[in-house]
Amino acid sequence: MSTSKGLLHAVGVGPGDPDLITLKAIRALNAADVVFAAASPKNDHSLALSIAAAHLKPGVPVVRLDFPMTRDAEVLSRAWETNARTVLEALDAGKDAVFLTLGDPMTYSTCGYLLRTLREMDPAARVEIVPGVTSYQAAAALAGQTLAESGESFIVLSGIRDAEDLQRGLEVAENAVILKAYRNFPAITQALRRTGAQDSALLVSQCGLPGQSVHRGLDQCPEQPPYLSLLLVKRGKS
Repeated sequence: MSTSKGLLHAVGVGPGDPDLITLKAIRALNAADVVFAAASPKNDHSLALSIAAAHLKPGVPVVRLDFPMTRDAEVLSRAWETNARTVLEALDAGKDAVFLTLGDPMTYSTCGYLLRTLREMDPAARVEIVPGVTSYQAAAALAGQTLAESGESFIVLSGIRDAEDLQRGLEVAENAVILKAYRNFPAITQALRRTGAQDSALLVSQCGLPGQSVHRGLDQCPEQPPYLSLLLVKRGKS
């Protein structure tokens, strides 16, 4: 495939509050000829698109890229290839494009899958990454809790890991973030209790969105946290 003529900006729009979009992201959004928004095939809503909407040029085409929520490697591979091909077609036509992603494009994002596949198809494709405020940075600000200080260590964990993996991660750092807390909450609470962090853990949900909430200590947390929930952990501290 020939070198792409257009430029793709992978833009992080932050965790939810539209005021957390960076100036660089706004410039990319204002200049885009086409906007790509990641979405689930199960619904028509894109939170990233709703956050960015106020900064798009009037009439700019918006194209959904469906990323199925499955662990089937074959299904995922087909989706990534289809989406990457769609983006490359726009770039090869000379269009400057934006791919929207919640939070930061390089942190637990569909952007990584898309860019990896796109570069396999066309190593010369022109791509620029626009970093965004992560959910855990916004959550720490909302809760007024530092993520790390002085010589302390800090770890970011995925909540989809099992209790033993989470426990091992928590044991190596004084401070931790557990993302995707809604997916596997019983295992997460088990790991927190085993490491003595059950009272200090902060559950932050829907940060920057209507209905945002902060709960301190597992005893104050709902049995099943809502979507877009994470935990801030200071092990051994209250």
